[in-house]
Amino acid sequence: MDYSRYSRETAADIVRVRRRIRAAGVPPKVVDKNLLIATWNIRMFGDVYPHFTENPGSPKRNLRAMAIIAEIISHFDIVAIQEVRRDLTGIRTLLEFLGSHWGVIISDVNEGTLGNAERLAFVFDRRRVEPSGLAGELVLPPDWGQAAIEQFARTPYAVSFRAGQEAFILTTVHIRYGHGDPNERVPELEAFAEWMANWSERDKRYHQDIIVLGDFNIDRRDDPRFEAFASRGLNVPPQIRNVSTNLATGRKAKHYDQIAWFMGRLRMEYTGRAGTVNFAHAVFKELSLRSMSYRVSDHLPLWAEFSVDRSRHELIHVLGLDEWTPDPFALIPD
Repeated sequence: MDYSRYSRETAADIVRVRRRIRAAGVPPKVVDKNLLIATWNIRMFGDVYPHFTENPGSPKRNLRAMAIIAEIISHFDIVAIQEVRRDLTGIRTLLEFLGSHWGVIISDVNEGTLGNAERLAFVFDRRRVEPSGLAGELVLPPDWGQAAIEQFARTPYAVSFRAGQEAFILTTVHIRYGHGDPNERVPELEAFAEWMANWSERDKRYHQDIIVLGDFNIDRRDDPRFEAFASRGLNVPPQIRNVSTNLATGRKAKHYDQIAWFMGRLRMEYTGRAGTVNFAHAVFKELSLRSMSYRVSDHLPLWAEFSVDRSRHELIHVLGLDEWTPDPFALIPD
């Protein structure tokens, strides 16, 4: 990112965003040690006003906003993005800010009224991860299980990656919000959970590790939507079970966004570090939260850290030690 071209207001925003990132406990990216996976619904991520100044018309998202979005994303290795629109100016501008070592894999447009002309995307730091060959949209067959829906409104998007010795599949989704009745989301959540559970149990799946992430439009942890999401064993790590992931712009904050996997079916080690980056009141401070949300987003990025360093486990195995003791290597003489 070429910070020398930033406006003074943008530079101040970046300084404050970096403080929020540190306060959120986002760890540094360390080669051959960790992997930082995130998900972010970036509000109506389409056209961009090609200047750092305000646009008196539309779109409201300008280069100042893109610099903020890029700064946050740059602290992660892979970010699943929801609400990417038919117009790809936002994604292309984001990659320009991030630099040539970043890549993207993106779905085609979900057509029809329910599809809302949206795409799903993964942006990733190619110095840290690489695609490993699988990319596809999940489509329900006509005779699918007990699903009370014929098809996903916006087809989930699955892509496989490799980081060091680890290989895994990320599946992102943007569950349909509905028309005022939150229970409209339950059939789609149940169908998604069923699909992912069946996939995770296949012997010949592309990679063993499967992680789901995205905007599931779940209001809170104790409602029927969350129960539908977790009905087949999807587990949200405790560090992010109770965090709100949207801006409370005149409403109660919600738990819309999730990162989850099936317990006992993930070989990659979760480090226990996860959270959000709350940029509210740190950027576009001269604007209301609602106005700012049309420039950056009304959702917060949600992230989790995984270890890609298997050396400890491999040494314990070779030496025949007990991994569950406080210090397995204490028995090794100096």
